[in-house]
Amino acid sequence: MRSKYRIKGTVRVCVIAPDGSVKRHEPGWLRRLLGLPGKPMVSAHHNTITRQGEGLITDLLLGAPTQTKITGGVGYMQIGTGWTGNSPKTNTRCNTPLASYAMKVLDAGYPVASAAFGSTGDNILRYRASYAAGTIAASGINEACLLNGNTAAAISLAYAQITPAVTVGSLDSLQIDWDVTFTGS
Repeated sequence: MRSKYRIKGTVRVCVIAPDGSVKRHEPGWLRRLLGLPGKPMVSAHHNTITRQGEGLITDLLLGAPTQTKITGGVGYMQIGTGWTGNSPKTNTRCNTPLASYAMKVLDAGYPVASAAFGSTGDNILRYRASYAAGTIAASGINEACLLNGNTAAAISLAYAQITPAVTVGSLDSLQIDWDVTFTGS
């Protein structure tokens, strides 16, 4: 019997306005014509487990792992504006990271399992990073990377496109949820 194991993921990016509501894109010509607001700035897209990430997962399954796990305090997300789609499997960082605030440590208490062991959803691991209002102001954010540190030696578990790209104003906050699902058959 052959088993097929897969690791897949989803990245959800949400821009939150100063009033706590989800920020909206500028409406297109049809929405303006119909008097409708722009679409919410919520982006959900699949990710690529990188070549480095495959090695990191293998290492973590060893009896004595040698690499740093992606946990609160040492896990980071990086955002950028340089998505090209040319080689996401081999990316080790964002192609064009955003200035000094590109790296954000994972929120306290993350990662978490989506469900208790033995329950449906116990195979989903969620990572979260939140950029508070006033810490970022950028347009065209279209890429993200999940790392086990914030130094040049950090390993990239996964890389993702953010589509549609989002714009974060200086008064907005940004929340990124990264789900990694382990499946088999």
